[in-house]
Amino acid sequence: MASALPPQTPPTIFSPARRLAVRRRMRRLQQRADAARYLAEDMAEDVLERLGFLRHEPRRALLIGDVTGQVAAALRAQGCEVVVADPAPLPGEQELDEEAPYPFGGFDLVVSLGTLDSVNDLPGALVHGRRALAPDGLAVISFIGAGSVPALRAIMLAADGERPAPRIHPQVDVRAGAQLVQRCGFADPVADSRTLTVAFRSLRRLVADLREQGLSAVLARGGPALGKAGLARAEAAFAAAADNDGRVVERFEIVTLSGWAKPLRAPKF
Repeated sequence: MASALPPQTPPTIFSPARRLAVRRRMRRLQQRADAARYLAEDMAEDVLERLGFLRHEPRRALLIGDVTGQVAAALRAQGCEVVVADPAPLPGEQELDEEAPYPFGGFDLVVSLGTLDSVNDLPGALVHGRRALAPDGLAVISFIGAGSVPALRAIMLAADGERPAPRIHPQVDVRAGAQLVQRCGFADPVADSRTLTVAFRSLRRLVADLREQGLSAVLARGGPALGKAGLARAEAAFAAAADNDGRVVERFEIVTLSGWAKPLRAPKF
């Protein structure tokens, strides 16, 4: 009999240590009243709209990355028991590594917001989320997907000149997401995307918004620091891309995956 093949180890695209450091910094920055949080707010509002459309009223829910607290507050108002978790938890939240089996389960709803775009093993993370569901439970996963930050991508290419460096994360598109959620065993899988556009008057503000929302680069092998000359080229590229009002419009593509846990069927005798 042929021996079983060992499980494949996913490539290390992202640095887990850098990812956690960026997440912790974001959680600190989000304590400020004026912190940018429009992506988290959009994802939270979308989840609540989906739950209303599906008429899904969970009794017990796990929320991962609910930075604004909107989803938790709405579900608790409906009488739902809510467990809040995060890779970089605040007091009262559970610490959770989404690339490892969850230490809890039996949820009617698992929601992940803005955390899975920088894991090395996305299929594994989706499987762990599915296994945390009770039969007929629903998972909703949202993250920044392919096509995001095209303006910044062009600006960084201009800044690096003839020696472009890896600075922007590889991103999952909606088609690949649809294949993933189906392959990971979800029933009635759905994948869709929507676009959020934001205008910026300075490169500094654009970078600050990304930092405040946990979207700084966490590549395992990222590029070197820009330096003064590179930063000057980036500023010039931003100015060249600006409209008549001095604004550069950036685009964020939000990919959302959802699926149900298949109920266990009684064996036939």
